[in-house]
Amino acid sequence: MKVLVIGSGGREHALVWKLKQSPLVKKIYAAPGNPGTAAIAENVPIDSLDAGRLKDFALKNKIDLTIVGPEAPLALGLCDLFRTNKLAVFGPSKKAAQLEASKVFAKSLMVKYDIPTADYRAFDALDEAVRHVKQGKPPFVIKADGLAGGKGVIICKETDEAVVALNAMMSGAGRVLIEEFLEGEEASFLAITDGRAIAPLAPAQDHKTIFDGDKGPNTGGMGAYSPARIVTPAIEKEIMQTIIRPVVDALQSEYIPFCGVIYAGLMIVNGRPKTLEFNARFGDPETQPILMRLDEDLAGLLLLAAQGRLRERPLRWKDNASACVVMASEGYPGEYTKGAEITGIKEAEAEENVKVFHAGTAMKDGKLVTAGGRVLGVTAQGHGLREAVDAAYKAVEKIHFKGAQFRRDIGKKGL
Repeated sequence: MKVLVIGSGGREHALVWKLKQSPLVKKIYAAPGNPGTAAIAENVPIDSLDAGRLKDFALKNKIDLTIVGPEAPLALGLCDLFRTNKLAVFGPSKKAAQLEASKVFAKSLMVKYDIPTADYRAFDALDEAVRHVKQGKPPFVIKADGLAGGKGVIICKETDEAVVALNAMMSGAGRVLIEEFLEGEEASFLAITDGRAIAPLAPAQDHKTIFDGDKGPNTGGMGAYSPARIVTPAIEKEIMQTIIRPVVDALQSEYIPFCGVIYAGLMIVNGRPKTLEFNARFGDPETQPILMRLDEDLAGLLLLAAQGRLRERPLRWKDNASACVVMASEGYPGEYTKGAEITGIKEAEAEENVKVFHAGTAMKDGKLVTAGGRVLGVTAQGHGLREAVDAAYKAVEKIHFKGAQFRRDIGKKGL
């Protein structure tokens, strides 16, 4: 079959890489893709937000399955347009994508259906929000209501810090949530669903902040590993019973069936899972190590989900571990420069069980250069987590570009 993957990041490169291994797939297109996808698929110069052109391309080229990677086109209703034109697409509708696009929607749903989460209040007015934090006790978790590329969360340890954050977030009349601070260890839990049946993916642990030791501002993710040992079989069972199954059923009850990936960002508090947030798509960089361990035909799995024929069964996984280390541009997640030449990827991939996924790269004058904040996701697998982490960092040391920054403690919690 012909498959179209929409997006241009490391997640999309990983999806194309895994789909390429399927005997069902004869041709893969990536729109717009990146230099990494170009090596194994055909890049199509259509922006991921250009819904009309994407739909026309899918119809003209008789695409059998479209997979939408990023959150923005989902929130704008790209999947609705494809379904209206009888095109098979893996991804939620605009209404269902509110699970990620609106934290207020997600929180209201969780409260209504008794899905464990932190206590919160939503504010539209700055003065009311400021009054709330001045009357409360820090730390505070302040979240922007809409999409923020993984950077819309600020943990404020002092009241004055919270006031500054509120002023910054609400300067454009934006809505914010102020949440209870949960103490524990974070984990990511993703599941494929067609709106009824659920196929859970292996748990992973992301590293959101820019610096070692979980310090500094939040990013889109600086690395991940799988499996996440904090998610024991007992906790995984509880996640399915109290969070994933209830949210799928809740959306069905609200007449908003969800087809795609439900990604629960969790905090494990005293051995019990609570929901920090939901995303409505594959995580980035969690997808990279998860797909490296998946021992299934991804194309067949996602096609069944898109057709509403997903079977509820345990997925097969390689009996190993994997780790992804993100290499980012200097200055990220703030302002950063582009155009630095990248070298050493070929040498890195010469290492056993290593794959370098392109996230923010471009070709310029015949050279591979940086073109984003997160540049590469250096991913490796091993018999255990220690072996996977060591292999990933050994590969990282072979890659060079001016100002490259990366965390040196990816996987440390699991070890």
